[in-house]
Amino acid sequence: MSQSKSGYSRRSFLRGLGGVTVGLPLLNSLGACSSSPQVGQASKKLEANPTRILFFFSPNGTIRESWRPTGSESSFELSPILSPLEAFKEKLIVIDGLDMLSSQSGPGDAHQKGMGHILTGTALQEGDLFTGGNGEAAGWGGGISVDQRIAQAVGAEHKFGSLEFGVQVGSPNIWSRMSYSGAGQPVPPENSPYANFDRIFADLNVDPATLDSIRARRGTVLDFVNDDFKRLQDRVSSEDKQHLERHATSIRDIEQRLGNITDVGAQCAPPELGEPMSLDLRENYPALGRLQMDLAAMSFACNLTRVASIQFSNAVGNHIHTWLGHNRGHHDFSHDGNSISATQQALVEINTWYAEQFAYLLGKLDSIPEGDGTVLDNTVVVWVNELGRGNSHSRDNIPVVMAGGAGGQFETGRYLRYFSESHNNLLISLQNAFGIQDTVFGDPSYCSGALAGL
Repeated sequence: MSQSKSGYSRRSFLRGLGGVTVGLPLLNSLGACSSSPQVGQASKKLEANPTRILFFFSPNGTIRESWRPTGSESSFELSPILSPLEAFKEKLIVIDGLDMLSSQSGPGDAHQKGMGHILTGTALQEGDLFTGGNGEAAGWGGGISVDQRIAQAVGAEHKFGSLEFGVQVGSPNIWSRMSYSGAGQPVPPENSPYANFDRIFADLNVDPATLDSIRARRGTVLDFVNDDFKRLQDRVSSEDKQHLERHATSIRDIEQRLGNITDVGAQCAPPELGEPMSLDLRENYPALGRLQMDLAAMSFACNLTRVASIQFSNAVGNHIHTWLGHNRGHHDFSHDGNSISATQQALVEINTWYAEQFAYLLGKLDSIPEGDGTVLDNTVVVWVNELGRGNSHSRDNIPVVMAGGAGGQFETGRYLRYFSESHNNLLISLQNAFGIQDTVFGDPSYCSGALAGL
């Protein structure tokens, strides 16, 4: 892209306007054009008790023997791994016996399939973009993810349709993307809490004159992008023209909503981030995760979105949990056999640590009053993983924990056990809770309706 007279590139200009980042999608017939994430939307009116959903991801499966609770549906004891969630037991739904049946079809290795299917329930695209450890190749995810489907339904009048928070998720590839706005359209998580803070809270506490100026500059940006669309319409292939048309729809949404004024919640107070820290040092992994969870919780409290995700690492994540006294990576541990007791204990410790992070997030949400309860009561938080067990690479018995009832949509304080139930049915239930009455989600071959009893 050409430089402006001031010395700033056009791309830098597009990226610098109060959190708005827009541009042209990647077009195969023109080579490398700029591609940027979609801008969120502003809320017109604050709902009394808006329902929300948040997905929480940790990698490499679990140790099921130490993850499964004991007891009955309404009278159960949490397992060693889930013990950090004891304070929230009455607000939990622990789901056992879900199989990622959709991942039995389509291309890709186990980790690729697990990551690409967990929220889409759809086969990966064919292709050779990514080659797995077993030599199998695959493309991106093959369909929209449930978080983005819900965002389409409930996010239109909020500043952001959805927010994606990453914690050292790594390079942009099939192993590091679980959210998709459509087939082959991954939604990238933002690794930097500082960039997230600037983007999410930039317009809060801004005087009206400054806000009008920002909106006027954003309008100029949109004019530039619309001009680019017109210029390229007759120069691209029919496939790329479809990409342009989809992107143009997003831009029209931005134009419609940028004029809206955000009404924030009474508990809205952007968090303090403290002194900046390196985003890449593994030692900062826990602290960066806490900052991202703080930001996600406050984005809900400020009524800026109703859909979010927090992704710790990626499929095949190999962080060394030095704060637990470990000197091997998580993924390396996960390949050891079940008979190696020291490894099994290390994996229990790692998964228990992730349960502690999940508990921290629940505590943040539960500390924010809302209506007759808390933000957690009006939210459903869903903890997912791309595998059931690491060393077998199984996607059977995937660990799922839900917390919060989404404003009464789900009855909490329960341990639900299924037998080889398709995880697509969980995705159906989640979308149904937000008014989407479809009876399938993802590949219909693996759908039999909403998850019974949920």
